[in-house]
Amino acid sequence: MFFLDPTYLCFMIPGFLLVLLSSWYVKSAYNKWSRVRVQSGLTGAQAAQRLISSGGLYGVQIQGIGGNLTDNYDPRTKVLNLSQSVANVPSVAAVAVAAHELGHAMQDAEDYFPLRFRAALVPAVNIGSWLGWIMIFAGLILQIANLAWLGVLVFSGGALFALATLPVELNASARAKRLLAETGIIAGADEQRGVNNVLNAAAFTYVAGLAAALLQLLYFVSLVSGMGGRRR
Repeated sequence: MFFLDPTYLCFMIPGFLLVLLSSWYVKSAYNKWSRVRVQSGLTGAQAAQRLISSGGLYGVQIQGIGGNLTDNYDPRTKVLNLSQSVANVPSVAAVAVAAHELGHAMQDAEDYFPLRFRAALVPAVNIGSWLGWIMIFAGLILQIANLAWLGVLVFSGGALFALATLPVELNASARAKRLLAETGIIAGADEQRGVNNVLNAAAFTYVAGLAAALLQLLYFVSLVSGMGGRRR
Protein backbone atom coordinates (compact mmCIF):
# COMPACT_ATOMS: atom_id res chain seq x y z
CA MET A 1 0.00 0.00 0.00
CA PHE A 2 2.55 2.57 1.18
CA PHE A 3 5.23 1.66 -1.36
CA LEU A 4 2.83 2.21 -4.28
CA ASP A 5 1.85 5.67 -3.05
CA PRO A 6 3.58 8.44 -5.08
CA THR A 7 3.51 10.63 -1.98
CA TYR A 8 5.48 8.00 -0.08
CA LEU A 9 8.11 8.02 -2.82
CA CYS A 10 8.30 11.81 -2.70
CA PHE A 11 9.04 11.63 1.01
CA MET A 12 11.40 8.66 0.92
CA ILE A 13 13.46 9.02 -2.26
CA PRO A 14 15.58 11.83 -0.74
CA GLY A 15 16.13 9.64 2.33
CA PHE A 16 17.07 6.62 0.22
CA LEU A 17 19.51 8.70 -1.81
CA LEU A 18 21.07 10.13 1.34
CA VAL A 19 21.53 6.64 2.80
CA LEU A 20 23.12 5.42 -0.45
CA LEU A 21 25.42 8.46 -0.53
CA SER A 22 26.48 7.89 3.08
CA SER A 23 27.18 4.22 2.36
CA TRP A 24 29.36 5.14 -0.61
CA TYR A 25 31.14 7.83 1.43
CA VAL A 26 32.05 5.57 4.33
CA LYS A 27 33.23 2.75 2.06
CA SER A 28 35.26 5.17 -0.04
CA ALA A 29 36.95 6.72 3.01
CA TYR A 30 37.57 3.33 4.62
CA ASN A 31 39.01 1.80 1.44
CA LYS A 32 41.29 4.80 0.86
CA TRP A 33 42.76 4.89 4.35
CA SER A 34 42.91 1.12 4.78
CA ARG A 35 45.69 1.25 2.18
CA VAL A 36 47.70 3.78 4.21
CA ARG A 37 49.96 2.16 6.78
CA VAL A 38 50.02 3.86 10.16
CA GLN A 39 53.52 4.94 11.22
CA SER A 40 53.23 3.28 14.63
CA GLY A 41 52.85 -0.08 12.86
CA LEU A 42 49.99 -1.09 15.18
CA THR A 43 47.10 -3.15 13.91
CA GLY A 44 43.57 -2.32 14.97
CA ALA A 45 43.67 -5.02 17.65
CA GLN A 46 47.03 -3.81 18.98
CA ALA A 47 45.81 -0.22 19.03
CA ALA A 48 42.68 -1.31 20.90
CA GLN A 49 44.79 -3.23 23.43
CA ARG A 50 46.98 -0.18 24.04
CA LEU A 51 43.88 1.95 24.62
CA ILE A 52 42.42 -0.67 26.94
CA SER A 53 45.61 -0.58 29.01
CA SER A 54 45.96 3.21 29.01
CA GLY A 55 42.29 3.62 29.93
CA GLY A 56 42.26 0.95 32.62
CA LEU A 57 39.52 -1.01 30.86
CA TYR A 58 40.90 -4.39 31.87
CA GLY A 59 37.50 -6.09 31.80
CA VAL A 60 37.17 -5.48 28.05
CA GLN A 61 38.10 -8.40 25.80
CA ILE A 62 38.91 -8.33 22.08
CA GLN A 63 37.68 -10.98 19.70
CA GLY A 64 37.32 -11.42 15.95
CA ILE A 65 34.09 -11.15 14.02
CA GLY A 66 33.25 -12.00 10.43
CA GLY A 67 32.32 -9.58 7.70
CA ASN A 68 33.53 -6.14 6.72
CA LEU A 69 32.79 -2.97 8.71
CA THR A 70 30.93 -5.14 11.23
CA ASP A 71 33.03 -3.92 14.16
CA ASN A 72 31.15 -3.23 17.38
CA TYR A 73 31.34 -3.12 21.16
CA ASP A 74 28.90 -5.28 23.12
CA PRO A 75 28.24 -3.70 26.55
CA ARG A 76 26.50 -6.87 27.78
CA THR A 77 29.61 -9.04 27.46
CA LYS A 78 32.25 -6.26 27.54
CA VAL A 79 33.62 -7.61 24.26
CA LEU A 80 35.12 -5.54 21.47
CA ASN A 81 34.37 -7.33 18.20
CA LEU A 82 36.80 -6.46 15.41
CA SER A 83 36.61 -7.62 11.82
CA GLN A 84 39.69 -9.15 10.25
CA SER A 85 40.44 -6.09 8.10
CA VAL A 86 40.55 -3.98 11.26
CA ALA A 87 42.05 -6.37 13.81
CA ASN A 88 44.97 -7.60 11.71
CA VAL A 89 45.87 -4.60 9.54
CA PRO A 90 48.19 -1.72 10.58
CA SER A 91 46.31 0.97 8.66
CA VAL A 92 44.95 4.42 9.49
CA ALA A 93 41.41 3.19 8.87
CA ALA A 94 41.88 0.14 11.11
CA VAL A 95 43.10 2.07 14.15
CA ALA A 96 40.37 4.70 13.62
CA VAL A 97 37.60 2.08 13.67
CA ALA A 98 39.12 0.20 16.61
CA ALA A 99 39.50 3.40 18.63
CA HIS A 100 35.92 4.42 17.86
CA GLU A 101 34.61 1.14 19.25
CA LEU A 102 36.87 1.53 22.29
CA GLY A 103 35.19 4.91 22.74
CA HIS A 104 31.94 3.00 23.31
CA ALA A 105 33.68 0.81 25.89
CA MET A 106 34.78 3.95 27.71
CA GLN A 107 31.24 5.32 27.58
CA ASP A 108 30.05 2.05 29.08
CA ALA A 109 32.63 2.19 31.87
CA GLU A 110 31.68 5.79 32.68
CA ASP A 111 27.94 5.02 32.61
CA TYR A 112 27.55 7.62 29.87
CA PHE A 113 23.88 8.69 29.97
CA PRO A 114 23.20 8.94 26.20
CA LEU A 115 24.48 5.36 25.81
CA ARG A 116 22.18 4.13 28.58
CA PHE A 117 19.24 6.07 27.16
CA ARG A 118 19.75 4.55 23.71
CA ALA A 119 19.99 1.06 25.18
CA ALA A 120 16.76 1.62 27.12
CA LEU A 121 14.97 2.45 23.85
CA VAL A 122 15.89 -0.83 22.14
CA PRO A 123 12.98 -3.00 23.43
CA ALA A 124 10.38 -0.35 22.59
CA VAL A 125 11.89 0.25 19.14
CA ASN A 126 11.99 -3.47 18.35
CA ILE A 127 8.27 -3.73 19.10
CA GLY A 128 7.26 -0.37 17.65
CA SER A 129 9.00 -0.94 14.32
CA TRP A 130 6.36 -3.54 13.33
CA LEU A 131 3.47 -2.75 15.70
CA GLY A 132 3.33 0.87 14.58
CA TRP A 133 2.86 -0.16 10.94
CA ILE A 134 0.01 -2.49 11.91
CA MET A 135 -1.76 0.14 14.00
CA ILE A 136 -1.44 2.81 11.31
CA PHE A 137 -2.65 0.45 8.60
CA ALA A 138 -5.59 -0.75 10.74
CA GLY A 139 -6.54 2.79 11.68
CA LEU A 140 -6.58 3.89 8.05
CA ILE A 141 -8.60 0.88 6.88
CA LEU A 142 -11.09 1.08 9.73
CA GLN A 143 -11.11 4.90 9.68
CA ILE A 144 -10.22 5.06 13.39
CA ALA A 145 -8.08 8.17 13.68
CA ASN A 146 -7.09 7.61 17.31
CA LEU A 147 -5.72 4.17 16.47
CA ALA A 148 -3.79 5.53 13.50
CA TRP A 149 -2.29 8.35 15.57
CA LEU A 150 -1.35 5.89 18.28
CA GLY A 151 0.42 3.87 15.58
CA VAL A 152 2.32 6.98 14.52
CA LEU A 153 3.36 7.56 18.12
CA VAL A 154 4.56 3.97 18.50
CA PHE A 155 6.36 4.09 15.15
CA SER A 156 8.13 7.33 16.09
CA GLY A 157 10.33 5.34 18.46
CA GLY A 158 12.56 4.49 15.51
CA ALA A 159 13.22 8.16 14.79
CA LEU A 160 13.83 8.81 18.48
CA PHE A 161 16.35 5.94 18.53
CA ALA A 162 18.14 7.36 15.49
CA LEU A 163 18.26 10.77 17.19
CA ALA A 164 19.57 9.25 20.44
CA THR A 165 22.28 7.42 18.50
CA LEU A 166 23.88 10.61 17.15
CA PRO A 167 25.43 11.96 20.38
CA VAL A 168 26.63 8.45 21.30
CA GLU A 169 28.45 7.96 18.00
CA LEU A 170 29.80 11.51 17.79
CA ASN A 171 31.17 11.28 21.32
CA ALA A 172 32.84 7.92 20.60
CA SER A 173 34.50 9.41 17.51
CA ALA A 174 35.67 12.48 19.43
CA ARG A 175 37.22 10.21 22.06
CA ALA A 176 38.89 8.13 19.34
CA LYS A 177 40.47 11.14 17.64
CA ARG A 178 41.83 12.45 20.93
CA LEU A 179 43.08 9.10 22.26
CA LEU A 180 44.85 8.09 19.05
CA ALA A 181 46.85 11.31 19.12
CA GLU A 182 47.53 11.28 22.88
CA THR A 183 48.81 7.68 22.90
CA GLY A 184 51.00 8.12 19.82
CA ILE A 185 49.10 5.52 17.79
CA ILE A 186 48.84 8.09 15.01
CA ALA A 187 51.36 10.79 14.21
CA GLY A 188 51.40 13.75 11.88
CA ALA A 189 48.77 15.79 10.11
CA ASP A 190 48.20 13.24 7.33
CA GLU A 191 47.27 10.42 9.69
CA GLN A 192 45.05 12.74 11.71
CA ARG A 193 43.34 13.78 8.49
CA GLY A 194 42.78 10.14 7.61
CA VAL A 195 41.26 9.34 11.01
CA ASN A 196 39.00 12.38 10.73
CA ASN A 197 37.93 11.35 7.22
CA VAL A 198 37.03 7.79 8.25
CA LEU A 199 35.18 8.77 11.42
CA ASN A 200 33.37 11.73 9.85
CA ALA A 201 32.18 9.47 7.03
CA ALA A 202 30.90 6.98 9.60
CA ALA A 203 29.07 9.77 11.45
CA PHE A 204 27.38 10.81 8.21
CA THR A 205 25.73 7.38 7.99
CA TYR A 206 23.94 8.07 11.27
CA VAL A 207 22.85 11.51 10.08
CA ALA A 208 21.48 9.92 6.91
CA GLY A 209 19.69 7.25 8.93
CA LEU A 210 18.08 9.90 11.11
CA ALA A 211 16.96 11.88 8.05
CA ALA A 212 15.41 8.77 6.49
CA ALA A 213 13.61 7.89 9.74
CA LEU A 214 12.22 11.42 10.11
CA LEU A 215 11.04 11.51 6.48
CA GLN A 216 9.20 8.23 6.92
CA LEU A 217 7.62 9.47 10.13
CA LEU A 218 6.55 12.71 8.40
CA TYR A 219 4.93 10.67 5.64
CA PHE A 220 2.81 8.77 8.15
CA VAL A 221 1.90 12.00 9.93
CA SER A 222 0.73 13.49 6.62
CA LEU A 223 -1.17 10.30 5.78
CA VAL A 224 -3.03 10.17 9.09
CA SER A 225 -3.61 13.94 9.06
CA GLY A 226 -5.51 13.55 5.80
CA MET A 227 -7.99 11.05 7.21
CA GLY A 228 -10.54 13.75 8.07
CA GLY A 229 -10.47 15.17 4.57
CA ARG A 230 -11.02 11.75 3.00
CA ARG A 231 -14.04 11.07 5.24
CA ARG A 232 -15.68 14.29 4.09
